[in-house]
Amino acid sequence: MNAPAHRPEWDAIFRSLQAWRKNLSEKDPSVSTVAEIYSKDSWAVLVSTILSLRTKDEVTLVVSKKLLDKAGSPAELAAMKEEKLAGLVYPAGFYRNKAASLKKIAKILIEQYNGKVPADMDALLALPGVGRKTANLVLIEAFGKPGVCVDIHVHRITNRAGWLRTKTPDDTEMILREILPRKYWKSINAMLVLYGQKLCRPISPFCSSCVIKNHCARIDVGTSR
Repeated sequence: MNAPAHRPEWDAIFRSLQAWRKNLSEKDPSVSTVAEIYSKDSWAVLVSTILSLRTKDEVTLVVSKKLLDKAGSPAELAAMKEEKLAGLVYPAGFYRNKAASLKKIAKILIEQYNGKVPADMDALLALPGVGRKTANLVLIEAFGKPGVCVDIHVHRITNRAGWLRTKTPDDTEMILREILPRKYWKSINAMLVLYGQKLCRPISPFCSSCVIKNHCARIDVGTSR
């Protein structure tokens, strides 16, 4: 993994992205919305983040609300039969696997953390089904801690733009921790997720409408619109 040869103009990049974001009618990504609805409750954020993996935002939001209305705490979820839990999680992607992971997580939180979600990276990573993206998002959204949450959109756009050169999202996170000003750590995920969904698509991105094209090297971009 490599940092860029030149230093990205982060302030200019984020000014352009923020101006673009203000003109959108869409809400924040689903996990951020859930965090607001449930007043930054760490259990709600953890549940919605796990449900969001490989699931569309609109589905994540509906399923998260449906589940949290029935299981607003680890104790309530742990008491639920797994088949009922799976039914509440449907149609999130891999819903049976997620139901099983949530059941295990609830038990661990009850037994080891007095029913509370730990505000610690290593402790979160030790939970079933929790990777760095999930752990960072929980720390950011629920606890207000600094973190760099990298999903497929952040990984694709930062590499496409030439701001870094990495092979995996985890590698991207490590480089961004070195080169991205701390003031942008919390906001980069929400900003680039929306940008990746709307404009900087995996295939045939809307380069003609890009607000950061002066900061993008268009690496590996073939067809664009």
